[in-house]
Amino acid sequence: MTALHPAATSTLDSWKPDTPAQESLRQAYLGFLAARRDACARSCEAGHLTASAIVLDAAAEHVLLTLHPRVGRWLQLGGHCEPEDTSLTAAALREATEESGISGLTIEDDPLRLDVHPITCSLGVPTRHFDVQFLVRAPAGAEPVASDESDDLRWWPVHALPPDTEDLTELVAAALDRT
Repeated sequence: MTALHPAATSTLDSWKPDTPAQESLRQAYLGFLAARRDACARSCEAGHLTASAIVLDAAAEHVLLTLHPRVGRWLQLGGHCEPEDTSLTAAALREATEESGISGLTIEDDPLRLDVHPITCSLGVPTRHFDVQFLVRAPAGAEPVASDESDDLRWWPVHALPPDTEDLTELVAAALDRT
């Protein structure tokens, strides 16, 4: 994780969010990174950066969501950073590829959004995920293959998301604004 911390700081330092709320979160993430050398490691009980991907199909008409087994809801792909990740972008692309089974995914370098949420993850104690969300595009005709990290995996129309996914509305809208 030694390469990831400065890379994450650099990514967030140079990113220019388009709303005051996202700018406020960016500043909070940078403060957290400045205070914690272990901010990118899942072992950081105070919270840790995660990397996620909102995956759109080639036509930007469908979004790929996973039915997360621990959370029991449809979510974007993504998760914890690993020691071999050299950037948040690399972590998000690795997670999206592992969880979707799709090769040839492409990712935008700049974050799409930030989202911090409380969770009890693999540490078994309450913590926070400082999620950095990226836009990922699938090649035409891509067929996902669910991994063991998912109870289900499927394409959903971008304007007809499954029930109980209201929190994904802003993320999907931000992704569509970039296409």
